[in-house]
Amino acid sequence: MLCLAAAVDVPGCFGAEPYVELVRLAERGGLDFVTLDDSFVRPGPDALAVLSRAAPVTRRIGLVPTLTTTHTEPFRVQAAVATLDWVSRGRAGWRIDVSAGEDEARLFGRRRAASAEVLWDEAGEVAAVAARLWDSWEEDAEIRDVPTGRFLDRETLRRVDFTGGTFSVRGPSTVPRPPQGHPVRVVDATEAQARTVAARYADVALIRVATPAQAAAVREELCARAAESGRDPETLRTLVSLLVDLGDGEYAAEPGHGGGGPRPTARGPLYRGGPVGLAELVAGWHADGVTDGFHLVPVEPRRDLERLVNGTVAVLQHRGLFRTFYPGSTLREHLGLARPADPYAMTGGTS
Repeated sequence: MLCLAAAVDVPGCFGAEPYVELVRLAERGGLDFVTLDDSFVRPGPDALAVLSRAAPVTRRIGLVPTLTTTHTEPFRVQAAVATLDWVSRGRAGWRIDVSAGEDEARLFGRRRAASAEVLWDEAGEVAAVAARLWDSWEEDAEIRDVPTGRFLDRETLRRVDFTGGTFSVRGPSTVPRPPQGHPVRVVDATEAQARTVAARYADVALIRVATPAQAAAVREELCARAAESGRDPETLRTLVSLLVDLGDGEYAAEPGHGGGGPRPTARGPLYRGGPVGLAELVAGWHADGVTDGFHLVPVEPRRDLERLVNGTVAVLQHRGLFRTFYPGSTLREHLGLARPADPYAMTGGTS
């Protein structure tokens, strides 16, 4: 199954509507999900708020905002992601990231900037405790008994007492178990420091690589680490993340672009060419088994996303390589990922 996702970042835009328009365009193309980046120091609207705005005007596409685990409260982060899952009826994801800059640390004033290794260790703990908090309500915790005025059964709520290296959390969550059980967790695993977190906790790992050989090597490493951590590697999707510039169509292809593949740049691997050439690249890499799909980042958001949907996706659909409709309603279903079972239901309700 080929997975396709796209970024909907619009630099310099502060209103929600341009983002919502791009999300709806991506949904028209049947993409699995969209991402929206975020940072404490970069001007722009809050990614979670923007995609929450997109939720009621879309029906199927997954919504994956970036939420950093640095300088934020893990309890609030998991509750926000769970709320997005409820608002979107099971289409939420969470792109886990860290804030390594001193300028970001100064905004909060609680601690100095730490190394990438320390921050990603913390991110792993946040990812772990988030899952425990999502599971802290049993599936049937909400009883909504109007005659007695009882909203929930307290006996079905589970304590979560977690102490990590930099934070502690006491549960249960304030939000019922999300529709997906666990919203989809996404990690950019390009940098070595993030790969342990991706292998242990991510449902989707993004890798910025310029060649099929690089993609295969990183994917193999992630799958091996997943197995070492006790996971089934088949539960981890790896997507190659590429910048795409479709501005000059097929005529833009030149050595190192188009049929020759992406070219490394300071911002990451860049494909410059046309929609048909991009479809050939996507189909070829996927057929070789080096990736489960692609996360495409338009250089010019509206122009490139339109050409991606109307050109690249259309070609892949015509060849029977990409779906023409959403077979399910949740992001997990789009990605072919099982919904995590309620662990307390599996153990007879014991904690």
